[in-house]
This record gives sequence, C-alpha cells and structure tokens, in this order.
Amino acid sequence: MKTAVLLASLVTLASCATITRGTTEAFVVYTVPAGAYVRLSTGQECNSTPCTFARIPREAEFTVEIRKEGYRTVTANVSHQTSGQGGAGMAGNVLVGGIIGLAVDANSGATQDLVPNPLTVHLEALPAAAAADAAPTEAPPVVPPSTVSEPAPTTEAPAPTPV
Repeated sequence: MKTAVLLASLVTLASCATITRGTTEAFVVYTVPAGAYVRLSTGQECNSTPCTFARIPREAEFTVEIRKEGYRTVTANVSHQTSGQGGAGMAGNVLVGGIIGLAVDANSGATQDLVPNPLTVHLEALPAAAAADAAPTEAPPVVPPSTVSEPAPTTEAPAPTPV
C-alpha cells in the first residue's frame, strides 16, 4: 500500500519543465544612463530603457542594438543555456515521465534560460558629448579689449599753492 501511495504521489506531483516553466520568458534591458532606444533582431523594440520584452522563446538567440544620442551604439548577443530549474524538471521527467517527457522538454526549450538576462549596459559617451556636458550651457559675453590711453601731457604750469 505504501508503494502505491508513493507512486501515485510521484505521478501527481511530478511536472516536466514545459509545464512548470513554460517555453517563453521576459527579457529585460537596463542602461546607464536610462532612456536609450532598444531594438532586438527579432523586430521588437522599446523607445526608452528600462525595457521588458515579454514572451521571448527560452531557446532564442538574437542580437540587441542599443542607441542613445551622444553615446556609442552598443550591440550585444543573447543566447541560451540550460538552467538549474529546467534541468531539475527534465530530471523529473526521466524518473516519472520517461522518454516522452524528456523529448517534450528537449524540443520545447523549456529547460533553457536566456543569457544574459537581464542585460545591463553602461553606455559610453562620445567625445563631443562629454565635452558638451562639461562646457557651460551659455557662453560668457565677449568683451572687447579695453583701450586705455595715457593722459595727454599738459602745457599749463601748475597752479600756485596758497600760502
């Protein structure tokens, strides 16, 4: 009886990675400074970081282009790798679900995680932008050089001093 209860528990409690994790995940992009435009090679875009792209397939591979005026454009590659949680779900399949559950997880990508996720990029200011940031916002007024002339010599005799 104990064996039957144990087997029934394993069957009802065990879940494959496809069910427990799903085949998609949210992909997040942060930039320092914030407010950059982001475009994925999948065609998705965001006008101002931070950005969250929902429902990206876990087994996707794509590039990310990040642009902000006054900063260098950055391109990053995103790939995938087997996650600890996905591997555990897949191992549960081997014990309970057998080959069929293993095949479903392997083909669905549910055992994978996008890497890096989140993607955090520190943008590098262009030289002109760095100089513009350091420069005062308003130029000081231009003052022409002053013309100082020596007093003209006088031909008059000095006034007598009173006694």
